[in-house]
Amino acid sequence: MGSGVKVVFHLLGGLGIFFLGMQLMSDGLQKAAGARMRRILELFTSRPLTAVLTGAGVTAVLQSSSTVTVMIVGFVNSGLMNLRQALGTIMGANIGTTITAQIVSFDIYALAFPFAGVGAFLYFFSKRKLPRYVGKSVLGFGVLLLGLSTMSSAVNPLRSYQPFLDLLVLLGQKPLLGVLAGAVFTAIIQSSSATTGLVIALAWQGIVDLSAGLAIAVGANIGTCVTALLAGLTAGTAARRAAIGHVLFNVFGTVLFLIFRSPFTGLVQATGASVARQLANAHTLFNVGTTLIAFPFLSYFVKLVTSLVPGEDEVIEMKPQFLDERMVGTPGALLSAQQEVLRMAELAASMVDQAVSAFVQGDLSLLRQIEQREEVVNILEKAITGFLAKANQQSMDVQEARRVVNLMHVVNDVERIGDHAINISELAELRVSEHLELSEAAQRDLQQLYSEVMKMYRGVIEALSQDNAEQAQGIIGLDDVVDDLEKLYRANHIERINMGVCNPEIGVLFLDALSNLERVADHATNIAEAVADIAFAK
Repeated sequence: MGSGVKVVFHLLGGLGIFFLGMQLMSDGLQKAAGARMRRILELFTSRPLTAVLTGAGVTAVLQSSSTVTVMIVGFVNSGLMNLRQALGTIMGANIGTTITAQIVSFDIYALAFPFAGVGAFLYFFSKRKLPRYVGKSVLGFGVLLLGLSTMSSAVNPLRSYQPFLDLLVLLGQKPLLGVLAGAVFTAIIQSSSATTGLVIALAWQGIVDLSAGLAIAVGANIGTCVTALLAGLTAGTAARRAAIGHVLFNVFGTVLFLIFRSPFTGLVQATGASVARQLANAHTLFNVGTTLIAFPFLSYFVKLVTSLVPGEDEVIEMKPQFLDERMVGTPGALLSAQQEVLRMAELAASMVDQAVSAFVQGDLSLLRQIEQREEVVNILEKAITGFLAKANQQSMDVQEARRVVNLMHVVNDVERIGDHAINISELAELRVSEHLELSEAAQRDLQQLYSEVMKMYRGVIEALSQDNAEQAQGIIGLDDVVDDLEKLYRANHIERINMGVCNPEIGVLFLDALSNLERVADHATNIAEAVADIAFAK
């Protein structure tokens, strides 16, 4: 095997080990503190300055700016953050991600095996979750250092390979090419930490100089935006703005670097003895400096991004809109809970609509919206149930207590309807991935059953909104109609399969879709019974 092939294989192997270490460390840290970090992002980003500091802190803990920016895009899409908060947090995330480069720029590769050994011991032998997660992150850090050490050793022969040295000289002399190289490489591997780690490994071997390393590291900042852009593609207008804002902010920093490269390089050279340390310091100074310059103009930046991505914000509010803890113990508590239940029920109805559309038409673009609505429905289920439980602890008459219990039953049934919508959307995804086609007869039968089921469900939502016991009682009787139709369409489809009209493989998916719709009707019936009792109790 030639020496060049060995270098490539060892370099790729080291990069693979680095990725594995990053994944283990990030996964361990997220499981140990991810839920808390998510909550911190929600709570401490109300002001631009705290948003920057929170973004930096959370990214430093989670060791992944990509994870944080994807979370931010999701928060914006869900109404938990506005664009101003998101852009401030993204600025902070760029600062937080420099911690990795700072750590690996020190000559601590000898600690790879001790970290891996201690981490593995904690991960495999601890019975409690927190020590296991911490052990996983420590193990990951050890593996990460091992990957960097492998890459550093792999590139050692390149010190005498003149074409590669000439390329690095060219990147140093023409920084725009270096930026482009760093951006493309990072976009491919989707990790700016891996790019800066590789550059630092080259620096430890004395192969890359500060000028070329700086250009590549700055380009990595642009390449890392790909993850957020991909997350924003299927999201709403607000989330797309956050993703585009991430790109513009990093491009702005790159332009500043290209303009002030000479004085910036001189400043960096005064910060450390080794090129590896200088590159790590440059990475930090670049991101901190860009944030300090852009931060005072955040309001104008928000306006620019809004004008570049026009349209209405397609935001689904994830938080409860009608629940107020101060109302617990007052006559308005149950009314506000009922309003939130109605909102939750409408979200579940739209999930069923979109899931059936995805299954019949093969439109998988709807799946992202269905998943987002499921998350909101789950959040609302917990919030409403908790609110009603607190209300139930207050003194109330028998009728009010019955309403509380019935509303809890309604919440549970609505959540189950959302689950059946998810089941149908998964069937749609499987149908499209397997390239299975529905016959026209099967589409008609499914649409007819869907129409009857949604007539029941929409009717029961209306009955709940009006506390109409008579309408609710009428819906209860429709359950038998849906059951009979489900049996008829099931028999029809089996006959079509036997006659060769329908593919047996699609037959299983079709019958599962029928079954899920019939279960939606069952839950609608349960809700109707609860609504009838609520109206009676009122």
